[in-house]
Amino acid sequence: MNRGMLVFVIFLPIALTAQENDFSPIKHFETASAVQAQASTADDEAVFTETDSSAPGAVGSESNAPQQPQAASTQPSAARDKTKRKIPGSMVGYIDNPIVGSQIRIRFDDAFEDQFPDRSEFFYAKCSCYTHLNLSALPPALQNAYDPNAPGPGRGVPNSINFQQLYMNLEYSPHRRFSGFVEVPIRWLQPQGFQSAPPAALGFLPFSNQSGLSDVTAGLKFAAVESESTYVTFQFKGYFPSGDAAEGLGTNHYSIEPSLLLYQQLSDRFTLEGQLGDWHPIGGSAGVPITSSEGFAGDIFFYGIGPSYKLYRRNHVGLAPVIELFGWHVLGGFQTQPVTGTVDGAASEVSGMNIVNLKVGVRTNIGFHNSFYVGFGQALTHDDWYKHIVRLEYRYSF
Repeated sequence: MNRGMLVFVIFLPIALTAQENDFSPIKHFETASAVQAQASTADDEAVFTETDSSAPGAVGSESNAPQQPQAASTQPSAARDKTKRKIPGSMVGYIDNPIVGSQIRIRFDDAFEDQFPDRSEFFYAKCSCYTHLNLSALPPALQNAYDPNAPGPGRGVPNSINFQQLYMNLEYSPHRRFSGFVEVPIRWLQPQGFQSAPPAALGFLPFSNQSGLSDVTAGLKFAAVESESTYVTFQFKGYFPSGDAAEGLGTNHYSIEPSLLLYQQLSDRFTLEGQLGDWHPIGGSAGVPITSSEGFAGDIFFYGIGPSYKLYRRNHVGLAPVIELFGWHVLGGFQTQPVTGTVDGAASEVSGMNIVNLKVGVRTNIGFHNSFYVGFGQALTHDDWYKHIVRLEYRYSF
């Protein structure tokens, strides 16, 4: 929780500054409500004109703003408070969406060359190869590596794996500052060859391609700061071990993930988004050796920053190139690695490991409700979760 407090302290000055600069949020809500009451078809156009008050017919233009009905002043303040802001939406594809709102999102990932899929039990559970060690062939110092409860796939140790994941996400926002969401992932994985079995192993057999339900995620979002140009949002995720760990579809333990998200519109076209957080496993497998005080799973601190530029905005269509730098700092845990001869060195601690990826993509908005993202990710560091990844996404906001 100390890391969570550190994340909060880092973002607190940004949140306070943004809140001070938002001089009249209620006035914005009332204006948006009046526009919607006079011209419901203006929603889509508002996506591309609201930040340009000089544009003809823009929402922010005083000369074109419709007169607010007298009845609006008698509406309960609670009803006005729940009015959603009409902003273009998050541009990024890998950083989590900082904007609180109702949406349906479908996302597909295709990733290549994950060499250590059980690292810190972040992707899948500890390799079950530890359940098939020949104790009689192990030196006394290594006999505690035997773990009959290792839940992951096996029995072989893959050279690497390729995988695909399909995510179906539903987020519902009953209030402009609060939302809840659930995400259901389907996973496919393909081992890319296997290491030869060391003499100390029994029955080190390769395993076949796998597919099925992975670990379901659910969570909450709360916007501590929210305006037409700024969101500072607290997000809390929980991961549930719904995937079959023996087939490489899940981690076999619960996890929680608090994070802070930032959306800041810097100009009419430039937007900056960011994220800081910590993935924390609850439970997990025994370390190596099993008498180790450290478990196989470990905390992972992550961070990301993603600027975007609205390159094209016309006829209800907007196109924005996006660049994201996303990193992970592994704080603990182990990984299974290739061995030769014996199991000595088959597992290594990963505390202090840094992983950084560069993601480039394009976000296309059609009207206010529909958004598409296409992106490619490349590992920049020697240590990685995968060498390359391709992401496709469709988002419908309502």
